[in-house]
Amino acid sequence: MTPEQIASVVEGIREKVRSRHEKRVAEVPDFELPVLETLGHARDAALAKSAAIGTVNPRPPGPVNNAIQGVKKTVARALNWFVRDQIDFNRTVIDYMDRNIEVQIEQNYSLLRVAKGLAAMEARWGDVDDLVKHWNTWRPAWEQKLTQAEIRFLQALRDVESAARDRAAVFRDSAVKMHRDYEEALRRTVDLVQQKHWEDLGRLKAEQEHLIHTELRLIRRRALAEPAAVTGGGEGRPAPQGVVAANGGGPQEFPASFDYARFEERFRGDEAYVRDAQQFHLPYFKNCRRVLDLGCGRGEFLETLREAGVEAAGVDTGSDAVAACRDKGLAVQQGDLFEYLAGQAPGSVDGIFCAHVVEHLPPPRVPELVALAAEKLAPGGTLAIETPNPGCLAIFARDFFLDPTHRRPVPANQLHFYLEEAGFVDLEVHELHPAAEVYSEIAALDQIEALREFRRKFFGGLDYAILGRKWKG
Repeated sequence: MTPEQIASVVEGIREKVRSRHEKRVAEVPDFELPVLETLGHARDAALAKSAAIGTVNPRPPGPVNNAIQGVKKTVARALNWFVRDQIDFNRTVIDYMDRNIEVQIEQNYSLLRVAKGLAAMEARWGDVDDLVKHWNTWRPAWEQKLTQAEIRFLQALRDVESAARDRAAVFRDSAVKMHRDYEEALRRTVDLVQQKHWEDLGRLKAEQEHLIHTELRLIRRRALAEPAAVTGGGEGRPAPQGVVAANGGGPQEFPASFDYARFEERFRGDEAYVRDAQQFHLPYFKNCRRVLDLGCGRGEFLETLREAGVEAAGVDTGSDAVAACRDKGLAVQQGDLFEYLAGQAPGSVDGIFCAHVVEHLPPPRVPELVALAAEKLAPGGTLAIETPNPGCLAIFARDFFLDPTHRRPVPANQLHFYLEEAGFVDLEVHELHPAAEVYSEIAALDQIEALREFRRKFFGGLDYAILGRKWKG
């Protein structure tokens, strides 16, 4: 376009804008259109005020101004959620004002067309009275429509205000509920913390009482064992405290200051645990007439046999262990188990139980013990030996070498051979106390198919029991 054409277009736009806001119409004398300029000014002012919500008024620059402006901006951002509904309402009202102005402009155009038509009609026919009559007829309807529009606007305004109040009430109720839920959750958490605190205190108290009870029990056993140690008790020379003399060849080189009884109390497990573990052997002895427990310790298996109505006696080298058994009313002697077993009449017992003893003996004495047991058992009598399982590699990681009195582990195949040589039949080997139940890392190997057989073969039971029956032939 040429500059002249552009200027012509701009002038045309100006004329249209001017005609929209001019009060008088040149084509129709004595006719004035409604002035819309004030509505536009009011709309612009409302729009400016709505846009200014949340903004910060400028101030002279400086540190104080920066601090004040920062606080104001923070407050403005913090209240943004609170004025959001008001901003939406302001925008709705401004939108309504824009549409009202557009309607008024269209009505002005209509009025202008009517006025021009009336002017043309007046100029053409001069029937002004008729035009006035029609105008007077049309004007009340127009005013009625305007009134109805105002009523609808006020109703819409009332609905918007009601909705804003409802949303404020919902927000208030929600805030109250959140605060109440927070207080309830805080109360529950405090109660749980207090409950756990008291449970921990109770557990620590129980552990402390158990420790005190254990120490007192050891002291009482030593007090009961001291008279027998001085006089010999008619039961052979007692071994020093902490010495395993079940090797038949004299005490091992261990200092008397080593408290083996206290060592067993800490690392072997309490009596309830040992009794539960030894329940496996009860079915093999419940029909016996008389059973010997070699290395009876605190007498857990002797108590089990007594409850089952089976006559049983035991032997142990430790004075503390013997005192504990006698405190329970069990028939126990203190002395070397080889000497004790040799003193029994051949065939006088039909059951011999020996748990966790052979690993304390020198290797040559293990087959000697098996042969001596076979000599003293009646035909058909049962021999049960329990010992750590060297086929389970886990025992070498911690359990076996924890006890300084252990000599060497005894493989199940070796002990099986000794029992065969001594004339035992119907031999059974059972792995006890699976390592996977103690070490969760071993149980995880079952999740890998390639390692499942490896775990079964090399990480089975931490202990094993071998049982045999003396041949009746």
